[in-house]
This record gives sequence, structure tokens and C-alpha cells, in this order.
Amino acid sequence: MLIIAAGAARAAAPLDFEVDDALNLNRFVRAGPVAAHLLLRGGAEPRILVAFPAGNSGVGLWFEKGAPAGSWKLASAPRPMHARDAHGRALEGLAAAATVTATELVPHQAVLSSVRVLRDYQLLKSVPAEISVAPAVKGQTLSWSRERLDGAVSYRLTLEVIHGVLADGRIRAAADGTIGVRITALTGEEPLTPLAGAELLDAVAGSDVAARNTLTFLAYREKLLAGSWRFDTYFGRDTLMSVRLLLPALGPTAVEAGLGSVLARLAADGEVAHEEDIGEQAVLDHLKSDGSRSAAPVYDYKMIDGNYLLAPVAADWLLHDPRGRARAAAFLAGAAGGGGGTGEPPMTRGAALLGNLRYVLGKAAAFAAAPDKANLIGLKDGYAVGEWRDSEQGLGGGRYPYDVNAVLVPAALSAAAELEASGLLAPYTGAGDRALLARAAGFARVWRTAAPPLFEVSIANQSAAADVFSYASAQKIAALPAIAALGADELRFHALALDAAGAPVPVMHSDEGFALLFGELDADGVDRAVHALMRPFPAGLMTEVGLLVANPAFASPALQAQLNRNAYHGTVVWSWQQALFAAGLARQLARADLPAAVRSHLESAQRTLWTAIAATRSLSNSELWSWSFSERHYHAAPFGSAAADADEANAAQLWSTVYLAVRPPPALENPR
Repeated sequence: MLIIAAGAARAAAPLDFEVDDALNLNRFVRAGPVAAHLLLRGGAEPRILVAFPAGNSGVGLWFEKGAPAGSWKLASAPRPMHARDAHGRALEGLAAAATVTATELVPHQAVLSSVRVLRDYQLLKSVPAEISVAPAVKGQTLSWSRERLDGAVSYRLTLEVIHGVLADGRIRAAADGTIGVRITALTGEEPLTPLAGAELLDAVAGSDVAARNTLTFLAYREKLLAGSWRFDTYFGRDTLMSVRLLLPALGPTAVEAGLGSVLARLAADGEVAHEEDIGEQAVLDHLKSDGSRSAAPVYDYKMIDGNYLLAPVAADWLLHDPRGRARAAAFLAGAAGGGGGTGEPPMTRGAALLGNLRYVLGKAAAFAAAPDKANLIGLKDGYAVGEWRDSEQGLGGGRYPYDVNAVLVPAALSAAAELEASGLLAPYTGAGDRALLARAAGFARVWRTAAPPLFEVSIANQSAAADVFSYASAQKIAALPAIAALGADELRFHALALDAAGAPVPVMHSDEGFALLFGELDADGVDRAVHALMRPFPAGLMTEVGLLVANPAFASPALQAQLNRNAYHGTVVWSWQQALFAAGLARQLARADLPAAVRSHLESAQRTLWTAIAATRSLSNSELWSWSFSERHYHAAPFGSAAADADEANAAQLWSTVYLAVRPPPALENPR
């Protein structure tokens, strides 16, 4: 079948940029109906993968493990492509020619399906039997093609050897030791509607080209994508945090696209959807649950933090941003959508938001009445995850997360009270709702006062110093600067979580950033939180390559081993968590009631943090990174480059673009 380059009839400005990340070459293309992320991985386990925002679909080819391949190189810019499948239906994608230094490449497994299926194959090396497809071989070309399980769309991957030889299922290098291939990757899933230009970013947004490109690739009218290649679709928490941190820089259309996507996917009881299964992953879900081949989206509601992020983020836009206030009534009156795929008729966004507030107040009532550990909000039964640290050991075995209980619940309750007082919810509330919302401010006071102390950890100075020395020795990192930073006082910090018995999990963490941005802290509380965390690791969280998200130096050896620098939520740096902390510091420094000494401490912390952010600017749009230590210094390492790393990071991450809005003060300005 003839394949031709996509025409110029589409008016959308093209996007084409590259991100080199250790073993991965990432190329992002968006032009007209085409949006595609090409990933070429070298090393001992090379692969070719193309992820499409359309339907969160993708095609990938994994090669057998062998002698390490070198880095891939593109011969020219990838070309947007379109074609037709056997039924005459549109296929959109790209074509690219690339070379790699390797003796041979042996195709092992091709996967053409949902990105979720590709993601699972990358982790588990297994693929559902019903979607497995064998290659067709013709001359120097391998091709894979299949229809989605419901027959509605098709996927295609073609690999033509243009330098070297394809024989006996192996691709052997040419005499110069290199292999050249032409890759064509196509999906039949429905394209999304791009956001770009003034619709996406206001004039005040930062000028960083890489961040702008990344955000543009991930932003659509239907939703904001969490990250590519592994999360090319809606994630509720990621959307809400990104909208909040980007708020000063986003255009109103983009803000409302993000908030609207969350409201459209609420459950009937008001819970925020964490992730959506769409495209073939939805078909697989339905086959498993009811035997049908329906492609109706399936929403995941196991996460608890998004439930308490919606209200404060919505309030910041609808009440505190002049642009949002001017549009608030019209926005809330608009249709929210189908209510999380329940089949119910569309409701207004105002009614949907009210549903979430009812949920928040219902969950908060028990602790407000009796502020005891037993009445905190825990992970859902049967799950080890429930907030942003959503790897199996991300909470260190905890059940009651600090960020949710000490910060987000009271923030949501305060936002509920503000929204009710504003009158914006009046068209959607009855007498019962108004009576319930009248209790929100009182609930918030109880939670704000009583919840944080339950997470307090205090360690005697001598014991803390011994823990730091022991941990630093085991990790082969510097101990003396950290020990010196402890001073003579006891070490105090908030636990990462409480375990099932209500005991604190003694892991220091970066989630104090939530408290700085969303909380109502007194000056002493601000000072203690910032001072503890900004100490050099492993007394605190600070390193030359960034603010770590966890420090298990004061926990058990078993937990230290689980939360290491190869763990997804271990002693690693997440870009957005640094931005959260920076935004929180800026919010606190805007206060007029801080004593001079506290202000001085916060300004020092701000300088230290922005110095580290500037030092790792090349990684700032990626999801996270790890580190090595040599010659008395920390060195950043892309996450996924080490064989022991639990996974690989996304090269493009939505909430890592927030530095377009989160900026250093002028005195610390460093061009981004």
C-alpha cells in the first residue's frame, strides 16, 4: 500500500525536537494529525519504540540481549506519515532512517497495541497472547500489522534494512560495523486536538525552548498527557499538580482543558480518576471483566491524593486568579462530560465539582469529630499505593500518607469553604449541600491542627549522628558535612507516612513542599521544615544534583535497601518535586509576618535549591534522575541508565515543565 507524507492542509504549527538521555535517543514530532515519540535505545538490550498520544497507542520492537549496541543516530529528520489500512481507514505516524553501531541485531518481540501494553512488556517481558503478531518478511523488510481486538483500528510497524543484511531473522552489520534501518510506525487511533501558542502559554511564561517543546507535545484540548513515552494519556494527579504549578504561565484555554478533563472523569461519588485505560487497553479490560470487546474508557480510582488536590487547584483558578474569576461562572456552567464512564447523562462542571466537595467532607468528618490516628485517611484496602509515590515501596510500607493527611485534606476543606463563600456554587447546591459546606472551615481547623503532629519524628542528636555516619559509610558518600549540619539539637521531621498500626515510617521526604505551597504554617513550622530538609544528605535531602525525594538514613536497613538510588521513589531527584519546593518557598517568602531570622533561612534555602536546579538544567524536563558519588561530589545520572534501576524515566514529563512558571527571584535568575 502506498504511504505518503502527511499533507500541509493542517494548519497546526509543526513541532520537532530531540532529547538524548543516556542510552535513549528521543525524537518528538507533532504535525497536523500526527503526534509521535520515537525512542531508539542502544546498550545491551536495544529497542525501537514509537508512542502515539492518539489512543495512548504504540508500536515497539525489542531485540535480543547481546553485545552492547552503540548510540543510535538519525540520518535525517523523521517525516510525518499517513496511510490507509486494508479497510481504507486512516493511519497516522512517522518514518525515520537511523543507524547504530552493532555487529548484529536479532528481533525478539514486536508489540503493537496500547502504550500500557508496551509498558508492561518492558517491565515484565510478557504480552497478552491475543495481541501477539508474527512478522512478515519480504526481501530486506520486516513488517508487523494487526487490527485492534475490536477490529476498529489498525497498527503497523515496518523495519527496512538499508545498510547491512537481513538474513535468517538476523540483521547483520555492513563492513563498516554499522546497521541502517528505515522505520515506519503508524496508528489508526483518533488524533487529539493540539494546544499551542497563546492558547497554551501566556506572555509571562518562561522562554526555555526545551520546556516549551515538551509542554506543547503533551498538551491537547481533550487532556494534558502525563508524560512520554510511558504515560501518553490522562493522569489526574499529574494534571492537577501541573496546572497548579504552571498556573501563572498557562493560557486560560489550557487551564480549563486540564481542570475540565479532571471533572469529566470524576466517579459518581466525586472521586478523581487517577488514570484512564483507553484504546486497546480498554478492550483488554472489558474482555477480562465482562467478556465484551468494548473500547469504552475504564478509569482507575485507587489513588487518594487527587481527591484532595482538585478543590484547592480549582479554587486557585476560579477565585484567586483574575483571569479565572472572570470566566468562573461560565466554566462551571459548561458540560463536564459523562461522569467517569458511568453511562449517566453529562452534568455541569459546577455539579461535578460539588460532588467532589461532598466526597472530601464525607471522608474528613470522622477525624474532624475525633482527631485520632484511626480516623486518618489511609490507602484503599488491598493496595500498597495511593498517592504520587506509587511504586510498591514508595511509602516505605506506610498506610496513612503525610502529604494527604497533613496537607491536602485541610487544603481541600479550606478551598471548599472558600468556594461556598464565593457564591459560585449557589446554582448547584441545595439546602443540604449548604449545611454540609458550612462545616468545611471548622473541619479544616481540626485537620490542620491535629493531623501534622501525628507524623512527628524526633531523634536524639547522638543517635541521629550515628545513623548518618553509618548510612553514609554504607553508601560510600561524604558523612562529615551532614553530621556537622545536625548541630547540637535533636533531629525533628515529619514521617513519610504512618504504618497500619499508626507508627511513623521514619523516612525524611520532600513532601513538605506541599505544606509550603498549600498549607497554613506558622513561622516556626516553616523554619523547622525547611531547615531540616535543606541539610546536606544524608542528614537532610540536599545534594549538588538536587533535592532528593526520600532519605531513609534513619529507617531500618531493610527499608534503606528498598529506598535506594535505583528505586523509583528512593534517594532520587524528581524534577517537579524541586519545583514544588521552590514554589512553596516563594509563597512563604511573600508573607509579611516572618521574623527576620526565618526569612534569612528561607532565602538561603532558596539560593541553595536554585543553584542545584540550575546545575541539572539539562535534565529538568525529564521525570527523575539518580546520581553517583566520586571525588567528594555528586554526579547526576539519568534514571534507567543503570542496569539496577527499577525502570526508566520519561524523557518528556508534564509536571517537569512547570519551570515555565516556577522561576527564581530576579537576584537568582539563571536563563532556562
